[in-house]
Amino acid sequence: AGCKAYFGYPITPQNEVTSHMSRRMIELNRIFLQAESEVAAINMVFGVALTGNRAMTSSSSPGVSLKQEGISYLAGCELPCVIANVMRGGPGLGNIAGSQGDYFQSTKGGGHGDYRLITLAPASIQEMYDLTKLAFDLADKYRNPALILADGYVGQMMEPITVSNEKLEIINEKLKEKKDWALDGCAGRDPRKIRSLLMGEGELEAHNWDLNKKYNEIKKNEVRYEAINTENADIVLVAFG
Repeated sequence: AGCKAYFGYPITPQNEVTSHMSRRMIELNRIFLQAESEVAAINMVFGVALTGNRAMTSSSSPGVSLKQEGISYLAGCELPCVIANVMRGGPGLGNIAGSQGDYFQSTKGGGHGDYRLITLAPASIQEMYDLTKLAFDLADKYRNPALILADGYVGQMMEPITVSNEKLEIINEKLKEKKDWALDGCAGRDPRKIRSLLMGEGELEAHNWDLNKKYNEIKKNEVRYEAINTENADIVLVAFG
């Protein structure tokens, strides 16, 4: 998926993600860092996202709650990144069993302000693989944080998957395309600014209207679902993940 940097902090039941990335990112000569806290991890993601590079963090429910301020800043600045939430029981510390309780937090934003996340909920290990790659692509396409919302039980499973045959060289070539908003050095051009502090009269309102237009575009183009035996049904059961 072209992830250049991963920042995380241990918490059950998502430690397998951090453990794998600690090996895989080193193999690829990319950045892996175990942060001192969940708050630090999301702000490190913010820094890499500013440069236009792909960055990711992962955690489980209480840890994702700690990241909410940073996620709101990422959404306000329209910075793409991927966050994985391998859910556990709550509220409070709850337990370390699988859960589906973070749905509203994830789909409605979670932090302060008027924003939404691109939320993808895998139902299998194959979908965990497929949707993570998709999350990076959608985050870049819409300049918006994308969240993988996975049940804790899925995070503890192992099963065979079909791996994409798209070569790493092809992915890297795609990622070389310049992003005209990224802070990547201003030699030979005017400097750029990325900010979420909008103090001018009507400035924040206009920004929020623009964000809302983007969210409606995402809703129109990117909603994915599977319908099973719904033709002529009197009652339809809706589930996620």
